[in-house]
Amino acid sequence: MKQDWKPGTMIYPLPAVLVSCGSCEEEYNILTVAWTGTLCTNPPMCYISVRPERHSYPILKKNMEFVINLTTKDMAYATDWCGVRSGKDYNKFHEMKLTPGKAAMVSAPIIEESPLCIECRVKEILSLGSHDMFIADVVNVKADDKYLNSETGKFELADSGLLVYVHGGYYELGKKTGKFGWSVEKKK
Repeated sequence: MKQDWKPGTMIYPLPAVLVSCGSCEEEYNILTVAWTGTLCTNPPMCYISVRPERHSYPILKKNMEFVINLTTKDMAYATDWCGVRSGKDYNKFHEMKLTPGKAAMVSAPIIEESPLCIECRVKEILSLGSHDMFIADVVNVKADDKYLNSETGKFELADSGLLVYVHGGYYELGKKTGKFGWSVEKKK
């Protein structure tokens, strides 16, 4: 039997990402975001939702660019720490020993330790209530070549130990149980 609960955000798991922003080293900041996702394939678009009172909010609004850096189990502590500490009080790159790298298309830094960095340029900001949604065009993706399969040329992102957020907890993704289209594949 199912119980009725008050309306809430219970769509889990979500990626636990580190969003980097700022146009110069003095302004660089990292915020942890789970309210993120894909909006469109062509053109490639995604979003992040951020509370206006967050330290990064005016940095994002001023520069209209950011990088979504996927995280791994090895980055779990930094992912949590960057979400509970404010960039107005800490240099998060320095404190968490994360390396800011040069993005190809935006001024915000990438996080070198991330297996995949998605460079974004804000197209629109929607004020929704507790959070504002930054709708962005994906203008470049940087992939760590250590996850590139030299035999197939395929990027094996699942091998990176991706981190997800589920109802207050961080989890590493588990075992693969299928692939897109496997339910309708012709049997040999």
